[in-house]
Amino acid sequence: MMRHILTRDNVRIFYRLIGKGPITILFIHPPGMGHITFKQQLPLSEDFQLLYVDLRGNGKSHKGNVPIRFSLLARDLYDACHELGIDKVFICGYSNGASIAMEISMRYPELVDGLFLIGAFSEVDSFLLGSEFLLGILASKMNLKHLLANVIANAHAYSKDFGKEMANYYLHTDADTLHQMYVEGLSYNCTNSLASIKCPIVLIYGQRDYYVHHYQYKFMTSHHNTKVVYISGARHQIPTKHPTVLNMIMKKFIQNQMIVEKTKGSPSTP
Repeated sequence: MMRHILTRDNVRIFYRLIGKGPITILFIHPPGMGHITFKQQLPLSEDFQLLYVDLRGNGKSHKGNVPIRFSLLARDLYDACHELGIDKVFICGYSNGASIAMEISMRYPELVDGLFLIGAFSEVDSFLLGSEFLLGILASKMNLKHLLANVIANAHAYSKDFGKEMANYYLHTDADTLHQMYVEGLSYNCTNSLASIKCPIVLIYGQRDYYVHHYQYKFMTSHHNTKVVYISGARHQIPTKHPTVLNMIMKKFIQNQMIVEKTKGSPSTP
């Protein structure tokens, strides 16, 4: 099912709701990449309901006329869930999408049952990661969308057809939106607020994604229900290039959480 919902400030947000079941997984993409980032997660629809969304100003969603902030994007996604009658979700946030996932969990804790954070960072505090953001900021300011689209699509392509699809989808997002999202991503810092996240966190890193590995310690120091998983041989592009392992991690964790919740709800044995 592909439709739009209206946010509280009347911005049309594109979504796809796929699958069925009592558990919903909400997917959050990085700047420009759109919901197709998670095309390889479609097999999870056999067990769960999947909510795919294009963030405000990205893909097939409208932009509105206010500056893009992660707090605003979090509110949009909360509104989307509310409009669809979804009162609980697990969230899968990839790269900068993980920052938005954390923002949702802090602002709307009643909505979130768990976080899958892929290649996540609670702040940008390293030269290499900061340089990537600065390149995105510069390229978007110079309206070099085609360059960004090709670089990102080539990095994430698992086939020639998908590479073309992602490059074309990236071009739906205007340069100003990309610029705002990269600027916001560079300045966003929730390290000191990690302890306020009430739900469990699963950090998923590529074994070869070296420049974000150190962030696990910020999470584990502040948030005591954090699990860290490394995917062997992987770099950053886990949703598109290592989907089988990622899907298995998510499915098993959710199923285990359901068992834990059922156990909590069962009457104690005398």
